[in-house]
Amino acid sequence: MNLMYNSTRNKSGQVTASQAILKGLAEDGGLFVPERIPALDISPASLADMSYQETAYAVMKLFLTDYTEEELKTCIQKAYDDKFDTKEIVPLREAGGMYYLELFHGATIAFKDMALSILPYLMTTAAKKNHEDHEIVILTATSGDTGKAALAGFADVPGTRIVVFYPKNGVSPVQEKQMVTQKGSNTCVIGIHGNFDDAQTGVKQLFSDKELGEELRRAGFCFSSANSINIGRLVPQIVYYVYAYGRLVKNGRIQAGEQMNVVVPTGNFGNILAAFYAKNMGLPIGKLICASNENKVLYDFFQTGAYDRNRDFILTSSPSMDILISSNLERLIYHAAGNDADKNASLMRELSKTGRYTVTEEMRMAMSDFSGGFSTEEQTFAEIRRVNEESSYVLDTHTAVASSVYYRVFSKDCGDVPAVIASTASPYKFARSVMSAIDPKYKDMEDFALIDELHTLSGVPIPRAIEEIRNAPVLHDIVIEKDDMKAAVKRFLMNDK
Repeated sequence: MNLMYNSTRNKSGQVTASQAILKGLAEDGGLFVPERIPALDISPASLADMSYQETAYAVMKLFLTDYTEEELKTCIQKAYDDKFDTKEIVPLREAGGMYYLELFHGATIAFKDMALSILPYLMTTAAKKNHEDHEIVILTATSGDTGKAALAGFADVPGTRIVVFYPKNGVSPVQEKQMVTQKGSNTCVIGIHGNFDDAQTGVKQLFSDKELGEELRRAGFCFSSANSINIGRLVPQIVYYVYAYGRLVKNGRIQAGEQMNVVVPTGNFGNILAAFYAKNMGLPIGKLICASNENKVLYDFFQTGAYDRNRDFILTSSPSMDILISSNLERLIYHAAGNDADKNASLMRELSKTGRYTVTEEMRMAMSDFSGGFSTEEQTFAEIRRVNEESSYVLDTHTAVASSVYYRVFSKDCGDVPAVIASTASPYKFARSVMSAIDPKYKDMEDFALIDELHTLSGVPIPRAIEEIRNAPVLHDIVIEKDDMKAAVKRFLMNDK
């Protein structure tokens, strides 16, 4: 029996998993959620002997029920192959008594690779299953990592095009260089004068523009999304928490059935929401610790029950977390409201109108699995130094936010329950901030000289993704005002029509 998907804003009209992946966003502006969270049908003990690919199938088959076994295994096999620089796909490294789940061994050295390696295969399979004959246009806003991972995944995939918007001056130099040097005749990268929330809001407006949608359909196109609002992004992220649990059992750190805690550096809320889904599938997870940087809208929400984006936007050394509108939080709000689409839609209207909403005490109780913490820039840099000095292990700035929050706020109260910290990016991606944190003498060095210095310091090979962009030519140099996004999309698509 198929697991169906509902919109978080509308009670009527269910879709299959493949239809939800193909659409990306519901027509009413809501996000697709499963009608129920399925139970994991394998024991915690059996996870210890499963490969990453086997774990992926065990999890994803429960959510993507209208894909055949052959279709799903083919997608997994193509996604999790030798593009990853380690056979494990996701190594679990122990340093200083904490466990860092290294999610950055893919083509773009960030955790988005884990989901965006498989999304193009899930999406093109979905198009065939649903007889979609229009060219799929992936429309994405990025705070730095999603963009490159999506570009790498969809570049030259037949039947698709991809447009990525990013905040000019709001991503790291390496992140920007990775995107603007992207090859592929079907790719388009556009900087905007604004921040990530401006880019994300603009993309949502394009999705909801019925006149634009109809115009593009007549021209042979249909929109879909590679952001974490797409359920095809969220489901693959559940996998690595299940896999991490199996690694802890395998190395004897816990007995099958014992708990682990999960700590996630959080911006758009998709990564920690995946851990919430894993817990509700029956995986023995204790605390879900949501770590914020100085843009601590999520920390304040879990402290007070009030979500308020009416505040200054702060540019930090962890740019992928510089977000005030956390789109995936809507899925949690929907679940906390008892899957009440009307209640959720009312809160989202309030957010759109006033920039804030407050949940009920009953809803706060439904979200009691979550704990929040935040790290200042000074605390984040101090954590990079501490871990390197004590364990000779180098964290990127985002992982350091999570590590700092856990070490300072939670570690003393967690007893012997191991903490799995989602390590979301390679330190090479943020070499300037990382090396400046370790020693101020590095702050004036050139970017790629810093990368060489990081290699000398850490002994970790320089990733292929970095070497490839050293001397790569810039292929995308468009920068626009945030109000010109619609025109820019039409120019890219209509030039060949």
